[in-house]
Amino acid sequence: MKKIAVITMGVRLNGEKGYTRFRYLCDFLTEAGYQVDLITTTFQHWEKEQRDVEKIKKEDYQFGIQFIYEPGYKKNVDLKRIRSHKIAAKNLTALLEKEGNYDLLYAEIPPNDVALAAAEYAKSHGIPFVADVNDLWPEAMRMVLDIPVISSVLFYPLLRDAEKVYSLVSGVIGTSDEYRDRPFQNQKRIVPKATVYVGNEISVFDKGAEENDALVAKMENEFWVSYAGTIGTSYDIRTMVLAAEELAGRGKKDIRIKILGGGPMKDELEALAHERQIYNVEFVGYAPYDKMAAYLKKSDILVNSFVRKAPQSIVTKIGDYLAAGKAMINTCMSPEFRNKVESDGFGVNIEPEDVNILADAIEDLYDNEEKRLEMGRKARKIAEEQFDRPKSYRKIEELIRKLTEKK
Repeated sequence: MKKIAVITMGVRLNGEKGYTRFRYLCDFLTEAGYQVDLITTTFQHWEKEQRDVEKIKKEDYQFGIQFIYEPGYKKNVDLKRIRSHKIAAKNLTALLEKEGNYDLLYAEIPPNDVALAAAEYAKSHGIPFVADVNDLWPEAMRMVLDIPVISSVLFYPLLRDAEKVYSLVSGVIGTSDEYRDRPFQNQKRIVPKATVYVGNEISVFDKGAEENDALVAKMENEFWVSYAGTIGTSYDIRTMVLAAEELAGRGKKDIRIKILGGGPMKDELEALAHERQIYNVEFVGYAPYDKMAAYLKKSDILVNSFVRKAPQSIVTKIGDYLAAGKAMINTCMSPEFRNKVESDGFGVNIEPEDVNILADAIEDLYDNEEKRLEMGRKARKIAEEQFDRPKSYRKIEELIRKLTEKK
């Protein structure tokens, strides 16, 4: 039985907030016949607090869990986070040296320095290393801090570490084609690679939506336009708030904007809605996954809302948006995703950061029910074919199997 370590700083364990990608992957690989250790941090990224490690160790998981100490941070982009990851990287190296004996390491990038610790250990011990590229640092950090020269100097270590990781990969999984191909941008490597969208388990999504249907009250005459995710600098929630005001001014008072989630800009944008007396927008706050599923299914339109400069590609929420079977308005400027929206026909692309353009797009889909419903049908079909983890994650297992058989 091949022994694999799945290394991630961001995973949702029992009863926590966050993403389930790596938890699911550990279960998936265990069921495929591998001995799996999840190596993660003592610090819970979404809760911004230390985990109760002793309590977790008493819980029932079908894979092993190893914790590395990380001091933590309060903000997603600040020097404390960089220092925290640096400490985690050193502790990862120490853990691998002590516990080792793996046939393959599978690590997410970012954090770049943590992935580099895994890559260098794999190289020194002659085992394959697979990078799971699900974001780009420092590109994403420039959304928060983009000062000519200063940002380049400040972020150089992140760029250097990323290129080092890419030079050491035995295989690459990307959560989009763009992310899959990023390791080969500055260096030619002939290694196996595959795109596997973050996706979801559609059966779990549907069950959650059904069980929470009665908890999400929607008036018969309401038309919901919803966003679910982080309320931060990459996401163009301000334009959604002001579009609600514009639509009310056009007499479309039954159109309600629903904002699900939390983040550093939530208070500021709630205050904006209050000051301008925009009553047709509601900040729902954080909703557990199953309740979020019910909100998305009860919505009429979903908005994949990003600012123009956002570097994101095909993000985590897309699987849930598509599973809901609703028309999508997309403002993300990723050429890959804009092409997908158009070619697969599940939504419309519009320019970001323009209140009237967003209001016009909402009004057009509001007025054209058959167009809207057809987009929704196409969305659900794409979800089932390309984003359902029990099918799509087979590509990851196939890549791992090839690499471990070679060893």
